[in-house]
Amino acid sequence: MAGRVDGKVAFITGAARGQGRSHAIRLAEEGADIVAVDICHDYHPVRYDLATPADLGQTVKAVEGLGRRIVAVQADVRDAEALRAAAEAGVAELGRLDIVCANAGICAAHPWDQVPAQVWQDILDTDLTGVWNTMVATAPHLVAAGGGSIICTGSTASVKGLPFLAPYVAAKHGMIGIARTMANELGARHVRVNVVVPAGVRTAMADNLGALHDLVATRRDLGAIYTNALPLDHMDPREVSEAVLFLASDESRYVTGLVLTVDAGNAIR
Repeated sequence: MAGRVDGKVAFITGAARGQGRSHAIRLAEEGADIVAVDICHDYHPVRYDLATPADLGQTVKAVEGLGRRIVAVQADVRDAEALRAAAEAGVAELGRLDIVCANAGICAAHPWDQVPAQVWQDILDTDLTGVWNTMVATAPHLVAAGGGSIICTGSTASVKGLPFLAPYVAAKHGMIGIARTMANELGARHVRVNVVVPAGVRTAMADNLGALHDLVATRRDLGAIYTNALPLDHMDPREVSEAVLFLASDESRYVTGLVLTVDAGNAIR
């Protein structure tokens, strides 16, 4: 039986681990080949380890284990030319591009008056400009294929003013604006652009934000902003991947400009 994205090719940033790896595996399970992109080295101002080449190798192994093809590229989403080269390399080997997951992101927690300038810049450059660079690098290939789907990984920080995460909130809010603009500009070329908005997801990034928990503990009046309506603290990345699969598939052929919350009800709190 054909998969829901059988014969399609997906370009995924931040694919070495976490949500990116989960999206790669889920799309591969449903028949897609994968272009997996990750920086695979640390940013100095960020207080947790980023993915490694070995992590990216695990994504490759997982996708190949499903019988799908994969092109793995180490590239920084802040580098527009490197992303263009990654997209071109993927299309040259896999033949086309149909799905883009602009997923790469970093986060750091600080009170508003203690945000280091380099942290602000790195988060905006990665989580906002990196999404823009990903779209610009890949959209021509989607148009050449006759259309496709771009899915941006947002956050409840895209729709709420989460305390102690000012640069992350700024970037994730801006992502929605970019996605809606691109949905309008690319719609006539049959390219859809949507944003999936999870709450806390069990990933290395979330697991290493201990500073956020410490800060929230000092401001109990703000803690409720982080609570979900449904009784869970974190969801599994695969739950987000199911939403990505829907937005990547022809089941959502008329869905564009959508901000899809998969957040256990966090955004309504």
